[in-house]
Amino acid sequence: MWDKIALTLLIIGGINWGLVGIFQFDLVAWLFGGVDSILSRAVYILVAISAVWCVSLLFRREAIADTHEV
Repeated sequence: MWDKIALTLLIIGGINWGLVGIFQFDLVAWLFGGVDSILSRAVYILVAISAVWCVSLLFRREAIADTHEV
């Protein structure tokens, strides 16, 4: 369950960074009241924690086994 939550947050973060890179538009900041708003900062922090969590996917055998079943 945590893996799926972390991956979902990383997808949101990746899409947001893509929008920033292509259009200079920060969707998270736009939705939550600016870059400095508490909600935006919370989303950025959750995305960062998710990235750190997903590093563990590279080293866990069960995660690697799950990718081979699909």
